[in-house]
Amino acid sequence: MKTYSLKNISDKTLNRLFSRPAVDSSRIQKIVKPILEDIKQNGNRALFKYAKKFDDFNGKSFLIHQTKITEAAKNIDKELKQAIDTAFSNIYKFHKRQKPKSYTLETAGGIKCRRSFIPIENVGLYIPGGSAELFSTMLMLGIPAKIAGCRRVVACCRLKDNKVSPALAYSVLKCGVNEFYNIGGVQAVGLMAYGTNSIKKVDKIFGPGNQFVTAAKSLVSIDSAGSMIDMPAGPSELLIIADKFANPSFIAADLLSQAEHGKDSQVILITTDEKFAEKVSNEINKQIQTLPRRKIAEACLKSSFILLVDKIDDAISLSNNYAPEHLILNLRNAKKITGKIKNAGSVFIGEYSTESLGDYASGTNHSLPTSGYSKAIGGVSVESFMKSITFQEVSKKGFEKISPAVIKLAEQEKLQAHANAVKIRISK
Repeated sequence: MKTYSLKNISDKTLNRLFSRPAVDSSRIQKIVKPILEDIKQNGNRALFKYAKKFDDFNGKSFLIHQTKITEAAKNIDKELKQAIDTAFSNIYKFHKRQKPKSYTLETAGGIKCRRSFIPIENVGLYIPGGSAELFSTMLMLGIPAKIAGCRRVVACCRLKDNKVSPALAYSVLKCGVNEFYNIGGVQAVGLMAYGTNSIKKVDKIFGPGNQFVTAAKSLVSIDSAGSMIDMPAGPSELLIIADKFANPSFIAADLLSQAEHGKDSQVILITTDEKFAEKVSNEINKQIQTLPRRKIAEACLKSSFILLVDKIDDAISLSNNYAPEHLILNLRNAKKITGKIKNAGSVFIGEYSTESLGDYASGTNHSLPTSGYSKAIGGVSVESFMKSITFQEVSKKGFEKISPAVIKLAEQEKLQAHANAVKIRISK
């Protein structure tokens, strides 16, 4: 990783450094859009065509029956089962507290307003698969859906060798998924968004994926015949703010843990100490040699960097502007500055709060906003799987009290029919 000093670079260079790796979204959408249109018009026939083309799928059905999932789950390794149980317990505990409560309020005499939270009936979970199915994502999406009370939970994942792994099968059962389909990529998004003659569409799609999956999710979300989505989830990113008291090997390991996600991921270290930066850089060069995904990590590091600043406040300001998906505060007085953090998907405080814990088992969700979207939205939660409906009930007394104000407001906006809907009740 290259090291830069904030006081020695121009604003133009600084902006370039903090720019996410470029994605040619228009080119990708041109590829994805016709596929989605074909699935929308031709259903199963198009799904099988693209599953064959992109994933070499030759099966007769995408559906994995519950009996096969149950049988696969029986083969799970005992220690892995215990690890999943630990993760499930922590994630469930943390998310259980997120379930919102309905409330009623009398805003004025005779006027009662109520807000009720209701689970989304049909939700779809996209689970990245292929070389390895990410059962951790199954937990991160399936648990809040379960707590919310979603009636139908559909999961899509491209299975290696068309067989569901014991870990994924066990996670599926624990989360209470109703339907599980062996399909991935754009075609999985199309299946969930539009449905077919034999598969009912979902109302909202969750889950991370590659650039093509992200583009597909974005496109179906703006199609009135499609589905809502959780968020546009781009490549993974991590920003670390550390001082000279941090352990360089810990920092290097944290940076590499995210660098191995993908070539288009980005990792950044901001520190006040130049010697510390050198130690981290040396540790990265040492640790990367043993990684199975070394080439991927090396490609990521080309768009990543270390930045030297004079003050921690400068680091916080830069971080808030960048709005990272993951933020690690490995500082001696980390707790004292958490109140200054305004934009981040998830924050990890202290030397032992490695981001890997959040990815798997600490309890927080790992489905988080990327690309700076944490300036406006948070990660997936129980609320994401619910919707609110407002109700109001007005008595005759309440109506008489509020009607003059409503008439005045409506007539000021020149919406006479609105005013008339009030006036006609007064005349009667």
